[in-house]
Amino acid sequence: MASGEGDYGDAATMLALRQLYAGYAWADVASLDPAAVAAAAAGAAVRVRVRGAAQAVRAVGRRVAFLVLRQGAATVQCVVAGGGMARFAAGLSRESVVDVAGVVSLPREPVRGTTQQLVEIHVEKLHCISRAVPNLPISVDDAARSEEDVARAKAAGEQLVHVGQDKRLDYRVIDLRTAANQAIFRVQCQVENMFRQVLLSEGFVGIHTPKLIGGSSEGGAAVFKLDYNGQPACLAQSPQLHKQMAVCGGFERVFEVGPVFRAEGSDTHRHLCEFVGLDVEMVLRDHYSEVCDVVDRLFVAMFDHLNKNCARELEAIHRQYPFKPLKYLETTLRLDYDQGIRMLQEAGVHVDPMGDLNTEAEKKLGELVRDKYDTEFYMLCRYPSAVRPFYTMPCSDDPRYSCSFDVFVRGEEIISGAQRVHDPELLAAQAQARGIDVRTIAAYVDSFRYGAPPHGGFGVGLERVVMLFCGLGNIRKTSLFPRDPRRLAP
Repeated sequence: MASGEGDYGDAATMLALRQLYAGYAWADVASLDPAAVAAAAAGAAVRVRVRGAAQAVRAVGRRVAFLVLRQGAATVQCVVAGGGMARFAAGLSRESVVDVAGVVSLPREPVRGTTQQLVEIHVEKLHCISRAVPNLPISVDDAARSEEDVARAKAAGEQLVHVGQDKRLDYRVIDLRTAANQAIFRVQCQVENMFRQVLLSEGFVGIHTPKLIGGSSEGGAAVFKLDYNGQPACLAQSPQLHKQMAVCGGFERVFEVGPVFRAEGSDTHRHLCEFVGLDVEMVLRDHYSEVCDVVDRLFVAMFDHLNKNCARELEAIHRQYPFKPLKYLETTLRLDYDQGIRMLQEAGVHVDPMGDLNTEAEKKLGELVRDKYDTEFYMLCRYPSAVRPFYTMPCSDDPRYSCSFDVFVRGEEIISGAQRVHDPELLAAQAQARGIDVRTIAAYVDSFRYGAPPHGGFGVGLERVVMLFCGLGNIRKTSLFPRDPRRLAP
């Protein structure tokens, strides 16, 4: 050890620590069990070794210091006694990574300000693995403060530091240490996990499609163009074309979890230039409503799972970003586009019945649906063909409308889906009508000339699912390191 004190100091090597900490079992802060400690009180002491960040240090006189150790979202109080070790603890900078070894004990009274309130660690060894700089650009405590707390303090004439979103993202590695962020990305992991589990249980196969393609996958100018060994290419806006080709290749039900790239020009609360796409494509037997059935089962199962198994994480998010639990039905509500238009018109909202809904109209329709049907999660089906991508199948009874749907959460669009055109001539004609050079998607069109079953699917952004379920208000909160029109770092 650099300090030469043995039981405390700056760590020299991992091997030296391993030898020094022999006899202490590695433990996680979250798993420290008061019942086990109480049961062992009459026998051998429970000795553990824990590694974490020094969230706070408070010296009491010259011989005692209290160290709050954070590991993920869990925190525990460590009692450091003895002149030299206490002084060493008091000199630790916040967020330094430390190893603590000691006896797990029951405090005289519950510890305030830590997640582990019924146990504490009486420290016998303490070593610093990595020292943080003394003056951090933002503190975890400030980053964890809710806007409501700042507003209340201001109303009371007090001043609390409020860390703005841009500064949070500039120093994202510190911002991610807050309890809310730890919870957000654990919830996000569960969303992805349920997406896979439910689809696998329904006979879907996971695939991976190329992200370098020769032409736009969805039309329009929102593509990142690049040179691919002398050929013009772009980053895929979605796996749309290739997941359809996979279905034509004999995989009747496929899904993908992967990056999606959009050269978004608008800097909004719901758009990113790179996000994680959750995509599905499947063969249809009779009607595109079969895709809606999958969406219904998938997302109801997902929401049920989050409410049942992520209560602790949702509470941590709620403490910093208060939100109301999402209202949804056991069987998801489905409305035709015409029905939605009529509801808006009856509410005095002027909308083009053959045009797309703007953000304000979507929000208003969400309010009307919530008030009438008591749900914030619903589907809007049979959109006008003119507002859907070129590969969307027109309705057989009225080609002005399409076999398509959108899904909304809290008044915002979260899923877009449809039956696809599997007839190559109709597909080429619709692409050309949208200004797409058919030569750039020739392989895609030609794949339907070799026999193609009727099929459909949908796509949804992982970040948007979490943002709307948790009522977070900005998609950057659900992207680990966001990429928007202005941000390419960190």
